[in-house]
Amino acid sequence: MLVVKKFGGTSVANKERIENVARRCVEEYKQGNQVIVVLSAMGKQTDVLLDMAKDINPNASRRELDMLLTTGEQTSVALMAMAIDALGVPAISLNAWQVAMNTTADYGNAKLKRIDTERIYNELENRKIVIITGFQGVNKYDDYTTLGRGGSDTTAVALAAALHADACEIYTDVDGVFTADPRVVPKARKLDVISYDEMLELASLGAGVLHNRSVEMAKKYGVQLVVRSSLNENEGTIVKEDNKMEKMLVSGVATDSNVVQIAVEGLENKPGVAFKLFRHLANHNVNVDMILQSVEHGGKQDISFTVTEEAAAEAIETVERHGETSLKCDNINVTRDVAKVSIVGAGMMSHAGVAARMFEALYDAGVNIRQISTSEIRVTVLVDEKYVEKAAQAIHDEFSL
Repeated sequence: MLVVKKFGGTSVANKERIENVARRCVEEYKQGNQVIVVLSAMGKQTDVLLDMAKDINPNASRRELDMLLTTGEQTSVALMAMAIDALGVPAISLNAWQVAMNTTADYGNAKLKRIDTERIYNELENRKIVIITGFQGVNKYDDYTTLGRGGSDTTAVALAAALHADACEIYTDVDGVFTADPRVVPKARKLDVISYDEMLELASLGAGVLHNRSVEMAKKYGVQLVVRSSLNENEGTIVKEDNKMEKMLVSGVATDSNVVQIAVEGLENKPGVAFKLFRHLANHNVNVDMILQSVEHGGKQDISFTVTEEAAAEAIETVERHGETSLKCDNINVTRDVAKVSIVGAGMMSHAGVAARMFEALYDAGVNIRQISTSEIRVTVLVDEKYVEKAAQAIHDEFSL
Protein backbone atom coordinates (compact mmCIF):
# COMPACT_ATOMS: atom_id res chain seq x y z
CA MET A 1 0.00 0.00 0.00
CA LEU A 2 1.27 3.47 -0.89
CA VAL A 3 0.50 6.15 1.72
CA VAL A 4 1.03 9.92 1.47
CA LYS A 5 1.32 11.65 4.85
CA LYS A 6 1.38 15.44 5.12
CA PHE A 7 2.44 17.18 8.33
CA GLY A 8 1.92 20.88 8.97
CA GLY A 9 4.28 23.33 10.61
CA THR A 10 3.05 22.79 14.18
CA SER A 11 3.61 19.04 13.77
CA VAL A 12 7.33 19.59 13.09
CA ALA A 13 7.86 22.73 15.17
CA ASN A 14 10.70 21.38 17.33
CA LYS A 15 12.96 18.39 17.93
CA GLU A 16 10.38 16.47 19.98
CA ARG A 17 7.67 16.85 17.38
CA ILE A 18 9.99 15.96 14.52
CA GLU A 19 10.93 12.78 16.36
CA ASN A 20 7.24 12.06 17.01
CA VAL A 21 6.43 12.35 13.30
CA ALA A 22 9.47 10.22 12.43
CA ARG A 23 8.21 7.43 14.74
CA ARG A 24 4.74 7.54 13.16
CA CYS A 25 6.20 7.29 9.67
CA VAL A 26 8.47 4.40 10.68
CA GLU A 27 5.47 2.56 12.19
CA GLU A 28 3.68 2.87 8.84
CA TYR A 29 6.78 1.71 6.99
CA LYS A 30 7.22 -1.36 9.23
CA GLN A 31 3.68 -2.45 8.35
CA GLY A 32 5.06 -3.11 4.86
CA ASN A 33 3.72 0.07 3.26
CA GLN A 34 5.46 2.52 0.95
CA VAL A 35 5.55 5.93 2.64
CA ILE A 36 5.77 9.42 1.19
CA VAL A 37 5.95 12.31 3.64
CA VAL A 38 5.15 15.91 2.71
CA LEU A 39 6.25 18.62 5.15
CA SER A 40 5.62 22.29 5.75
CA ALA A 41 8.25 24.60 7.24
CA MET A 42 8.86 24.24 10.97
CA GLY A 43 6.41 26.15 13.18
CA LYS A 44 6.29 29.84 12.26
CA GLN A 45 9.44 29.68 10.13
CA THR A 46 7.68 31.05 7.03
CA ASP A 47 6.59 34.12 9.01
CA VAL A 48 10.14 34.53 10.37
CA LEU A 49 11.53 34.48 6.83
CA LEU A 50 8.93 36.99 5.65
CA ASP A 51 9.84 39.33 8.52
CA MET A 52 13.51 39.03 7.61
CA ALA A 53 12.70 39.92 4.00
CA LYS A 54 10.63 42.95 5.01
CA ASP A 55 13.45 44.15 7.25
CA ILE A 56 15.92 43.98 4.35
CA ASN A 57 13.61 45.20 1.58
CA PRO A 58 9.87 45.89 2.10
CA ASN A 59 9.42 45.84 -1.68
CA ALA A 60 11.30 42.62 -2.43
CA SER A 61 10.32 40.89 -5.67
CA ARG A 62 8.10 37.85 -5.53
CA ARG A 63 10.80 35.80 -7.21
CA GLU A 64 13.30 36.50 -4.45
CA LEU A 65 10.66 35.93 -1.77
CA ASP A 66 9.98 32.49 -3.22
CA MET A 67 13.72 31.77 -3.34
CA LEU A 68 13.86 32.62 0.37
CA LEU A 69 10.66 30.92 1.54
CA THR A 70 11.47 27.56 -0.05
CA THR A 71 14.37 27.19 2.40
CA GLY A 72 11.84 26.63 5.20
CA GLU A 73 10.57 23.32 3.81
CA GLN A 74 14.05 22.23 2.76
CA THR A 75 15.14 22.55 6.38
CA SER A 76 12.24 20.48 7.71
CA VAL A 77 12.58 17.63 5.18
CA ALA A 78 16.33 17.30 5.74
CA LEU A 79 15.89 17.15 9.52
CA MET A 80 13.08 14.61 9.13
CA ALA A 81 15.26 12.37 6.97
CA MET A 82 17.92 12.52 9.68
CA ALA A 83 15.38 11.66 12.39
CA ILE A 84 14.03 8.66 10.47
CA ASP A 85 17.57 7.47 9.66
CA ALA A 86 18.35 7.64 13.40
CA LEU A 87 15.53 5.13 13.93
CA GLY A 88 17.25 2.70 11.60
CA VAL A 89 15.05 3.17 8.53
CA PRO A 90 16.44 4.49 5.20
CA ALA A 91 14.99 7.84 4.16
CA ILE A 92 15.72 10.54 1.60
CA SER A 93 14.65 14.18 1.41
CA LEU A 94 13.81 15.75 -1.94
CA ASN A 95 12.97 19.33 -2.85
CA ALA A 96 10.72 20.53 -5.66
CA TRP A 97 13.62 20.70 -8.10
CA GLN A 98 14.71 17.11 -7.45
CA VAL A 99 11.18 15.75 -7.82
CA ALA A 100 10.39 18.17 -10.64
CA MET A 101 7.17 19.65 -9.29
CA ASN A 102 6.39 21.69 -12.40
CA THR A 103 4.26 24.81 -11.85
CA THR A 104 3.01 27.91 -13.58
CA ALA A 105 5.31 30.93 -13.54
CA ASP A 106 3.28 32.86 -10.93
CA TYR A 107 5.63 33.60 -8.04
CA GLY A 108 3.90 33.47 -4.67
CA ASN A 109 0.76 31.78 -5.95
CA ALA A 110 1.82 29.20 -8.52
CA LYS A 111 -0.33 26.25 -9.57
CA LEU A 112 0.97 22.74 -10.08
CA LYS A 113 1.00 21.56 -13.71
CA ARG A 114 2.84 18.24 -13.69
CA ILE A 115 4.83 16.02 -11.35
CA ASP A 116 7.68 13.88 -12.66
CA THR A 117 7.36 10.68 -10.60
CA GLU A 118 10.38 8.67 -11.82
CA ARG A 119 12.73 9.74 -9.01
CA ILE A 120 10.07 9.05 -6.37
CA TYR A 121 9.35 5.56 -7.70
CA ASN A 122 13.06 4.76 -7.82
CA GLU A 123 13.53 5.73 -4.19
CA LEU A 124 10.43 3.79 -3.11
CA GLU A 125 11.72 0.70 -4.90
CA ASN A 126 14.89 1.03 -2.85
CA ARG A 127 12.65 0.75 0.25
CA LYS A 128 13.21 4.30 1.41
CA ILE A 129 10.76 6.65 3.06
CA VAL A 130 10.59 9.60 0.65
CA ILE A 131 10.25 13.03 2.27
CA ILE A 132 9.23 15.85 -0.06
CA THR A 133 9.01 19.61 0.41
CA GLY A 134 5.47 20.92 0.37
CA PHE A 135 4.35 24.39 -0.74
CA GLN A 136 6.85 24.72 -3.60
CA GLY A 137 7.54 23.97 -7.23
CA VAL A 138 9.71 24.92 -10.20
CA ASN A 139 8.55 27.01 -13.16
CA LYS A 140 9.59 27.08 -16.81
CA TYR A 141 12.43 29.50 -16.01
CA ASP A 142 13.92 26.92 -13.59
CA ASP A 143 13.05 29.21 -10.69
CA TYR A 144 11.50 28.12 -7.41
CA THR A 145 7.86 29.07 -6.93
CA THR A 146 5.52 28.77 -3.96
CA LEU A 147 1.88 27.67 -4.02
CA GLY A 148 0.42 30.18 -1.56
CA ARG A 149 -0.49 29.75 2.10
CA GLY A 150 -1.52 26.19 2.88
CA GLY A 151 0.12 24.97 -0.31
CA SER A 152 1.62 21.88 1.35
CA ASP A 153 -1.88 20.36 1.44
CA THR A 154 -2.07 20.82 -2.32
CA THR A 155 1.37 19.21 -2.77
CA ALA A 156 0.25 16.15 -0.81
CA VAL A 157 -2.99 15.72 -2.76
CA ALA A 158 -1.20 16.23 -6.08
CA LEU A 159 1.34 13.56 -5.20
CA ALA A 160 -1.41 11.17 -4.09
CA ALA A 161 -3.19 11.71 -7.41
CA ALA A 162 -0.06 11.40 -9.56
CA LEU A 163 1.14 8.26 -7.77
CA HIS A 164 -2.34 6.69 -7.40
CA ALA A 165 -1.77 6.44 -3.65
CA ASP A 166 -4.00 4.20 -1.56
CA ALA A 167 -4.32 6.81 1.20
CA CYS A 168 -3.71 10.54 1.68
CA GLU A 169 -3.52 11.63 5.31
CA ILE A 170 -3.34 15.27 6.37
CA TYR A 171 -1.94 15.67 9.89
CA THR A 172 -2.45 18.84 11.87
CA ASP A 173 -2.68 19.98 15.49
CA VAL A 174 -6.42 19.28 15.79
CA ASP A 175 -8.31 15.99 15.73
CA GLY A 176 -10.09 16.59 12.41
CA VAL A 177 -12.73 18.85 10.87
CA PHE A 178 -15.05 20.40 13.45
CA THR A 179 -18.52 21.90 13.18
CA ALA A 180 -16.86 25.24 14.06
CA ASP A 181 -13.50 26.51 15.25
CA PRO A 182 -13.26 25.15 18.83
CA ARG A 183 -11.43 28.32 19.85
CA VAL A 184 -14.49 30.34 18.83
CA VAL A 185 -17.24 27.83 19.70
CA PRO A 186 -16.22 25.63 22.66
CA LYS A 187 -19.11 23.19 21.99
CA ALA A 188 -17.91 22.43 18.45
CA ARG A 189 -17.67 18.72 17.73
CA LYS A 190 -15.59 16.69 15.31
CA LEU A 191 -17.21 15.39 12.14
CA ASP A 192 -16.59 11.76 11.15
CA VAL A 193 -17.25 12.38 7.44
CA ILE A 194 -17.70 15.45 5.25
CA SER A 195 -18.19 15.80 1.49
CA TYR A 196 -15.71 17.47 -0.85
CA ASP A 197 -18.21 20.25 -1.61
CA GLU A 198 -18.88 21.03 2.04
CA MET A 199 -15.17 20.92 2.89
CA LEU A 200 -14.36 23.17 -0.06
CA GLU A 201 -16.87 25.76 1.11
CA LEU A 202 -15.59 25.63 4.69
CA ALA A 203 -11.97 25.89 3.54
CA SER A 204 -12.79 28.85 1.29
CA LEU A 205 -14.67 30.58 4.11
CA GLY A 206 -11.92 30.58 6.68
CA ALA A 207 -11.74 27.07 8.16
CA GLY A 208 -7.97 26.62 8.33
CA VAL A 209 -7.85 22.81 8.49
CA LEU A 210 -7.39 22.30 4.74
CA HIS A 211 -6.29 24.52 1.88
CA ASN A 212 -9.19 25.06 -0.53
CA ARG A 213 -7.10 24.28 -3.62
CA SER A 214 -6.17 20.91 -2.12
CA VAL A 215 -9.85 20.06 -1.69
CA GLU A 216 -10.59 21.09 -5.29
CA MET A 217 -7.81 18.81 -6.50
CA ALA A 218 -8.92 15.93 -4.25
CA LYS A 219 -12.43 16.14 -5.69
CA LYS A 220 -11.17 16.39 -9.27
CA TYR A 221 -8.97 13.29 -8.99
CA GLY A 222 -11.07 11.33 -6.47
CA VAL A 223 -8.42 11.38 -3.73
CA GLN A 224 -10.05 10.47 -0.41
CA LEU A 225 -8.53 12.47 2.44
CA VAL A 226 -8.27 11.84 6.15
CA VAL A 227 -7.64 14.82 8.44
CA ARG A 228 -6.27 13.83 11.85
CA SER A 229 -4.00 15.00 14.65
CA SER A 230 -0.28 14.31 14.68
CA LEU A 231 -0.31 14.56 18.48
CA ASN A 232 -2.54 11.55 19.23
CA GLU A 233 -3.90 8.35 17.67
CA ASN A 234 -7.56 9.47 17.45
CA GLU A 235 -9.59 8.78 14.32
CA GLY A 236 -9.89 11.84 12.14
CA THR A 237 -12.39 13.16 9.60
CA ILE A 238 -12.80 11.53 6.19
CA VAL A 239 -13.26 13.91 3.25
CA LYS A 240 -14.79 12.10 0.29
CA GLU A 241 -17.37 12.23 -2.47
CA ASP A 242 -20.91 12.99 -1.34
CA ASN A 243 -22.94 9.86 -0.56
CA LYS A 244 -26.63 9.23 -1.13
CA MET A 245 -27.56 8.99 2.52
CA GLU A 246 -29.65 11.62 4.30
CA LYS A 247 -27.48 14.69 4.66
CA MET A 248 -27.05 16.91 7.71
CA LEU A 249 -28.96 20.15 7.35
CA VAL A 250 -25.89 22.19 8.33
CA SER A 251 -22.46 20.63 8.65
CA GLY A 252 -20.50 23.52 10.04
CA VAL A 253 -20.02 27.18 10.85
CA ALA A 254 -16.98 29.06 9.53
CA THR A 255 -15.62 32.46 10.55
CA ASP A 256 -13.11 34.68 8.78
CA SER A 257 -11.83 37.98 10.16
CA ASN A 258 -9.32 38.49 7.34
CA VAL A 259 -11.82 40.69 5.49
CA VAL A 260 -12.11 44.28 4.26
CA GLN A 261 -15.33 45.73 2.83
CA ILE A 262 -15.03 48.29 0.03
CA ALA A 263 -18.09 50.29 -1.06
CA VAL A 264 -17.98 52.19 -4.34
CA GLU A 265 -20.76 54.78 -4.01
CA GLY A 266 -22.61 56.90 -6.54
CA LEU A 267 -21.92 54.88 -9.68
CA GLU A 268 -23.96 55.60 -12.79
CA ASN A 269 -26.86 53.19 -13.20
CA LYS A 270 -26.14 52.04 -16.73
CA PRO A 271 -24.86 48.90 -18.48
CA GLY A 272 -21.16 48.14 -18.19
CA VAL A 273 -20.40 49.88 -14.90
CA ALA A 274 -20.06 46.68 -12.87
CA PHE A 275 -18.04 45.12 -15.70
CA LYS A 276 -15.56 48.03 -15.65
CA LEU A 277 -15.18 47.93 -11.87
CA PHE A 278 -14.47 44.24 -11.62
CA ARG A 279 -12.38 44.16 -14.80
CA HIS A 280 -10.04 46.76 -13.28
CA LEU A 281 -9.74 44.62 -10.14
CA ALA A 282 -9.17 41.42 -12.15
CA ASN A 283 -6.44 43.11 -14.17
CA HIS A 284 -4.59 43.65 -10.87
CA ASN A 285 -5.19 40.05 -9.70
CA VAL A 286 -7.57 41.11 -6.94
CA ASN A 287 -9.95 38.32 -5.94
CA VAL A 288 -13.35 39.62 -4.89
CA ASP A 289 -15.72 37.75 -2.62
CA MET A 290 -19.12 39.03 -1.42
CA ILE A 291 -20.74 41.50 -3.85
CA LEU A 292 -23.79 43.66 -3.20
CA GLN A 293 -25.38 46.09 -5.67
CA SER A 294 -27.93 48.54 -4.32
CA VAL A 295 -31.17 49.58 -5.96
CA GLU A 296 -31.14 52.75 -8.04
CA HIS A 297 -31.41 56.07 -6.22
CA GLY A 298 -31.50 59.24 -8.31
CA GLY A 299 -30.02 57.52 -11.33
CA LYS A 300 -27.10 56.16 -9.33
CA GLN A 301 -26.22 52.98 -7.46
CA ASP A 302 -23.64 51.63 -5.00
CA ILE A 303 -21.60 48.44 -5.30
CA SER A 304 -19.84 46.97 -2.28
CA PHE A 305 -17.60 43.92 -2.14
CA THR A 306 -15.12 42.22 0.17
CA VAL A 307 -11.46 41.30 -0.28
CA THR A 308 -8.80 39.84 1.99
CA GLU A 309 -6.61 42.10 4.13
CA GLU A 310 -3.64 41.22 1.92
CA ALA A 311 -5.46 42.35 -1.24
CA ALA A 312 -7.04 45.45 0.28
CA ALA A 313 -4.29 47.97 -0.52
CA GLU A 314 -4.18 46.91 -4.19
CA ALA A 315 -7.98 46.94 -4.45
CA ILE A 316 -8.34 50.39 -2.89
CA GLU A 317 -5.56 51.87 -5.03
CA THR A 318 -7.12 50.38 -8.18
CA VAL A 319 -10.60 51.73 -7.44
CA GLU A 320 -9.23 55.15 -6.51
CA ARG A 321 -7.16 55.30 -9.68
CA HIS A 322 -10.20 54.70 -11.88
CA GLY A 323 -12.81 56.31 -9.62
CA GLU A 324 -12.93 59.71 -11.30
CA THR A 325 -12.30 58.50 -14.85
CA SER A 326 -13.88 55.31 -16.18
CA LEU A 327 -15.95 54.55 -13.04
CA LYS A 328 -17.12 58.12 -12.28
CA CYS A 329 -18.06 57.30 -8.67
CA ASP A 330 -18.86 59.83 -5.94
CA ASN A 331 -17.07 58.18 -3.05
CA ILE A 332 -15.10 55.11 -1.91
CA ASN A 333 -15.82 53.84 1.60
CA VAL A 334 -13.52 51.27 3.27
CA THR A 335 -14.53 49.29 6.37
CA ARG A 336 -11.90 47.09 8.02
CA ASP A 337 -13.43 45.89 11.31
CA VAL A 338 -15.71 43.30 9.71
CA ALA A 339 -15.82 39.49 9.53
CA LYS A 340 -17.61 36.75 7.63
CA VAL A 341 -19.74 34.15 9.38
CA SER A 342 -21.02 31.26 7.23
CA ILE A 343 -23.05 28.09 7.48
CA VAL A 344 -22.36 25.18 5.15
CA GLY A 345 -24.38 22.05 4.55
CA ALA A 346 -25.38 19.84 1.62
CA GLY A 347 -28.77 19.34 3.29
CA MET A 348 -29.64 23.00 2.76
CA MET A 349 -30.51 22.31 -0.88
CA SER A 350 -33.63 20.35 0.08
CA HIS A 351 -34.77 22.31 3.15
CA ALA A 352 -36.53 25.68 3.09
CA GLY A 353 -36.06 28.30 5.78
CA VAL A 354 -32.42 27.64 6.66
CA ALA A 355 -31.35 31.23 5.99
CA ALA A 356 -34.32 32.52 8.01
CA ARG A 357 -33.24 30.44 11.02
CA MET A 358 -29.71 31.78 10.72
CA PHE A 359 -30.92 35.38 10.53
CA GLU A 360 -33.28 34.84 13.48
CA ALA A 361 -30.39 33.50 15.58
CA LEU A 362 -28.36 36.60 14.74
CA TYR A 363 -31.34 38.85 15.58
CA ASP A 364 -31.80 37.16 18.95
CA ALA A 365 -28.09 37.64 19.64
CA GLY A 366 -28.30 41.32 18.70
CA VAL A 367 -25.94 40.99 15.74
CA ASN A 368 -26.59 43.23 12.72
CA ILE A 369 -26.01 41.93 9.19
CA ARG A 370 -24.08 44.16 6.80
CA GLN A 371 -24.12 41.98 3.68
CA ILE A 372 -25.36 38.56 2.57
CA SER A 373 -24.07 36.03 0.03
CA THR A 374 -25.46 32.56 -0.74
CA SER A 375 -24.90 29.42 -2.78
CA GLU A 376 -26.72 26.08 -2.90
CA ILE A 377 -24.95 24.81 0.20
CA ARG A 378 -23.79 28.03 1.90
CA VAL A 379 -25.10 31.23 3.48
CA THR A 380 -22.54 33.90 4.40
CA VAL A 381 -23.16 37.12 6.29
CA LEU A 382 -20.84 40.05 6.93
CA VAL A 383 -20.94 41.37 10.50
CA ASP A 384 -18.93 43.71 12.70
CA GLU A 385 -15.77 41.90 13.74
CA LYS A 386 -16.42 42.45 17.45
CA TYR A 387 -19.54 40.25 17.16
CA VAL A 388 -17.98 37.34 15.24
CA GLU A 389 -17.67 34.93 18.18
CA LYS A 390 -21.12 35.83 19.47
CA ALA A 391 -22.60 35.27 16.00
CA ALA A 392 -20.87 31.92 15.47
CA GLN A 393 -21.98 30.65 18.88
CA ALA A 394 -25.60 31.71 18.30
CA ILE A 395 -25.76 30.03 14.89
CA HIS A 396 -24.05 26.87 16.17
CA ASP A 397 -26.63 26.63 18.97
CA GLU A 398 -29.54 27.30 16.61
CA PHE A 399 -28.69 24.30 14.42
CA SER A 400 -27.62 22.10 17.38
CA LEU A 401 -24.32 21.26 15.74
